[in-house]
Amino acid sequence: MALMLSLLAGCGGQQQQQNQTPSQQPPANQQQEQQQQQEPSKQVDFTVGMATDVGGLNDDSFNAATYRGILQAEKDLGIKHIVIESQRQEDYITNLQTLIDGGADLVWGVGFMMQASIDEMAKNNPDQWFGLIDEVVNQPNVASVLFKEQEGSFLVGYIAGKTTKTGRVGFVGGVESPVIGRFEAGYRAGVKAANPDVVVDVVYAAAFDDPAKGKDIALTMFNTGADIVFHAAGGTGQGVIEAAKEKNLFAIGVDSDQNHLAPNNVLTSMIKRVDVAAYDVIKMAVEGNFPGGQVLRLGLKENGVGYADSTLWDKIPAGTKEEVDKWAEAIKEGKVVVPETPEEADTWTPPTL
Repeated sequence: MALMLSLLAGCGGQQQQQNQTPSQQPPANQQQEQQQQQEPSKQVDFTVGMATDVGGLNDDSFNAATYRGILQAEKDLGIKHIVIESQRQEDYITNLQTLIDGGADLVWGVGFMMQASIDEMAKNNPDQWFGLIDEVVNQPNVASVLFKEQEGSFLVGYIAGKTTKTGRVGFVGGVESPVIGRFEAGYRAGVKAANPDVVVDVVYAAAFDDPAKGKDIALTMFNTGADIVFHAAGGTGQGVIEAAKEKNLFAIGVDSDQNHLAPNNVLTSMIKRVDVAAYDVIKMAVEGNFPGGQVLRLGLKENGVGYADSTLWDKIPAGTKEEVDKWAEAIKEGKVVVPETPEEADTWTPPTL
């Protein structure tokens, strides 16, 4: 289960779900339900709390992935957990405090939008452990988890650049931020490496929880010539996949393998192993080795990102998989450095392998 972790020192409505046994917790998806039906092999006196961002447990993205990691820790380690789904950004502080008051030993905040709230709560609760996905809080009681999204996005961008028949593809981002910028930059670089003549349309939805808006954006892209659209937009991206299915074109999923949402239309997914990272931090905490004050940076080399096993290789030109894997190895070895920002992607030139 473990990732190879790269550790660097780090200088109103709500919906609460509390659990004593796995079966009491409503599932976010079928895989989670199956995990919940299994009793943990042992019990430890350790409770993990999780506050989602506004995308919620059913985003089939980073919130759902974090939750899967918690459920796996419950199964393997015997922890208990409490989950609160945030309905608004204004709920974050209240929800984090509720988890602390509920006895959580480790409290997870999911998503970069929770950075300020985790920072404030960590300062006010110095003896409380916190975990944060997708951003950094430089407090000794916070373990921050970052991913090299640009590396995994490069691979799916390369697939898109090789597969497009129209010479036009799209990218739908959730909220403009350094995190989503890494997805965009890597995707555009991968497309450029595959075919520098392919045009990449980029639109940000300004939301992670608006599937209707995601669908409208994707339909516009499809109607203006794109035949593949990659989303990094949480729940908003579910609308992108709906649009691909409706137009019988291709979407590229994110964070988790999203092929199950449209088996014939999700060309591939950029896998971001948030579940494994969350599990590993929980395990370290249970064992008394909580990585407080440290930053976990996970890329291809650390097996933190990649592409989905469900990739529709029969829809992709022959030889592309071998080419993608060759690029992946070059990235792991440091021979290729993928741009991290859209500005870097503008001027990036693919090396010759």
